[in-house]
Amino acid sequence: MARPHLVALDVDGTTINHAGELSLEVRAAVRAVVEAGHHVIIATGRSIPATTFILDELGITTGYAVCSNGAVTLELDPAEDKGFRVVEAVTFDPAPALTLLRDEWPDAVIAVEDLGVGFKLSAPFPDGELQGELRVVPWEELVAEPVTRVTFRSPTGTAEDFLELTERIGLHGVNYAVGFSAWLDLNPEGVSKGSALEILRRRLEVDPRHTVAVGDQRNDLEMLQWAARGVAMGNAPDEVKAVADEVTLDVDEDGLVPVLLSLL
Repeated sequence: MARPHLVALDVDGTTINHAGELSLEVRAAVRAVVEAGHHVIIATGRSIPATTFILDELGITTGYAVCSNGAVTLELDPAEDKGFRVVEAVTFDPAPALTLLRDEWPDAVIAVEDLGVGFKLSAPFPDGELQGELRVVPWEELVAEPVTRVTFRSPTGTAEDFLELTERIGLHGVNYAVGFSAWLDLNPEGVSKGSALEILRRRLEVDPRHTVAVGDQRNDLEMLQWAARGVAMGNAPDEVKAVADEVTLDVDEDGLVPVLLSLL
């Protein structure tokens, strides 16, 4: 076998389709790469409960996973009660950025990650968008403590609106990524999927030349630039494709499969 690679995979729009489905072909390809001895690391914006669900679906029980856009790193261990332990959780004070955003977009709803549990919400989110325990709480509780991730979502805006908003107001002291809709994720400054993966690459002693990353959204930009081989999905926005080394097929065409099979 070739030297073990670190293979970082985004989840939504990459490993599973927009309907939340994991195809048999993708699952088989992931399993084949794991069994070949490569380090497959799920790297996602999802919370811990939503990430472990996907890990179970893929049959990945050892190694590492990156959650919350790089703010949280798990070491997977079947001997642990929950099958993992948190080895890194980077936090920030959400109050300044959230206050600024709320003033600019009053009808937005906010989700603050409650690590390992779910989210505290300013108001309900649409069904299925967030996983774990969801609790609507007062504004004072939303901004009371340092957190790993915040999501700011508008029912009336678009991704383009949010891109313009972030450029107009400036967001300091945080790292942020606009989603495919009016969805904005905030993380600690300097934290991204790429930064978390670099720590794991060194821990696993993988040569930088043997790093592969596959993703489809703006929160994957740093990860695709970090990897020696950054692959954008065919359904990715043009700005994501522009930083990638190559572009594969759409997620609905199982575009992840040929990338994974090329490692065998």
